[in-house]
Amino acid sequence: MAHIIVVGNEKGGSGKSTTSMHVATALARMGHRVGAMDLDLRQRSFGRYVENRRAFLARVEKDLPTPNYIDLPEVAPDDLTQGENAFDARLSAAVAQLEPISDFIIIDCPGSHTRLSQVAHSLADTLITPLNDSFIDFDLLARIDVETGRVKGPSIYSEMVWNARQLRAQAGLKPIDWIVLRNRLGAQQMHNKKKVGAALEELSKRIGFRVAPGFSERVIFRELFPRGLTLLDLRDTGVDQLNLSNIAARQELRDLINELRLPGVSVTF
Repeated sequence: MAHIIVVGNEKGGSGKSTTSMHVATALARMGHRVGAMDLDLRQRSFGRYVENRRAFLARVEKDLPTPNYIDLPEVAPDDLTQGENAFDARLSAAVAQLEPISDFIIIDCPGSHTRLSQVAHSLADTLITPLNDSFIDFDLLARIDVETGRVKGPSIYSEMVWNARQLRAQAGLKPIDWIVLRNRLGAQQMHNKKKVGAALEELSKRIGFRVAPGFSERVIFRELFPRGLTLLDLRDTGVDQLNLSNIAARQELRDLINELRLPGVSVTF
């Protein structure tokens, strides 16, 4: 069975699509068969990223490893069983289409609570939750006492992940490996950064996730999107010499893939 990686939280602008594209492309470049889908049916940032890549590679007549992206198939009302949710059926059909031809399936979730996102979380073997390194994003995971900085309790999103874990346990599936990704970490050891880090470590022990450093704020990510490229594609598309920022970003991606501890994956870039 394919190993399902879900990239999700309920807040936009945290780097979900950038994370999805770079993880998917890294695995593809290492020789793994990678399926992909985007559950944000309105914005489709991940989907457009892959479409941009296909268009660019066709234009320059290059063939680079690319995730096998599909849109959710439509399901006719007559094909639904009594009481079956149409979104559940569409997601199940997409997974069934990709699973026989994929080692990994990457699912990018919208930055809001939807039925599709809820069901996808219950399918996750690995869950990646990117968040910007601030207490604004930390509120996604837990409520905090403003006076003491102590964690008061989990948020609605954390409770959704807990429910997904319960569903998997009832179905006899292995537990979700949950990684919270600290994106846009500042270079300086600022006081707020330390407080966020301490709060995440405390919360991780209470509700069961691992904390990993993600991607720093870099202009290169915004520049790559229109061509659908990733950091790993630069040398293959005419960039002979990487600058220090690009080299550091590649190392961040290498560290992330290692930290995911995916089955059968040995980093080779």
